[in-house]
Amino acid sequence: MRRLLVWRGLEEWLAEAAEVRLEGDRLEARGTQLGAEPHAYRADYELTTTAGWVTERLRVEVRDRDGERRLDLRRGADGGWSANGHARPELEGALDCDLAFSPLTNTMPTLRERLRDGEGPVDLETAWVALPGLEIHCSAQRYEPVDGRTVRYVSRDSDFRAELELDEDGLVLRYPRLAERI
Repeated sequence: MRRLLVWRGLEEWLAEAAEVRLEGDRLEARGTQLGAEPHAYRADYELTTTAGWVTERLRVEVRDRDGERRLDLRRGADGGWSANGHARPELEGALDCDLAFSPLTNTMPTLRERLRDGEGPVDLETAWVALPGLEIHCSAQRYEPVDGRTVRYVSRDSDFRAELELDEDGLVLRYPRLAERI
């Protein structure tokens, strides 16, 4: 299944478009995210997962007033992460990437953990990628099933939480305070 998805920001100006392919238990996506002032940027990304919806690679190229930056984030078969060819042992245990401001990267844990089917809740770590700076850190997160169309995201690093509304394929329709699909 291949779809073109477009989100708009809810509380800040933000836009994201992604061509997403879901096939079996794998995801491939190419997208562009635009952010506005005070720090306007354009981020182009490619995301692939292995079987079981586990992040394999996230490539991001950012352009902003400070120039261009690139990130090639990979999760190896041994579970180890690297960024631009350098090992990132602090990300050990993370199965997913989480691209800042992107509703798309909530798809992998939602589908893998069968949260729409009432499985869970699940605590996990992600390789969180900041935009526009491309800094990476480990982010502790929790996903809780609410019903067949809603999953609650809870940051274990802060007091942030949101009930994510999903479509029939498990892709985010609405992420309160962040974005909604148009």
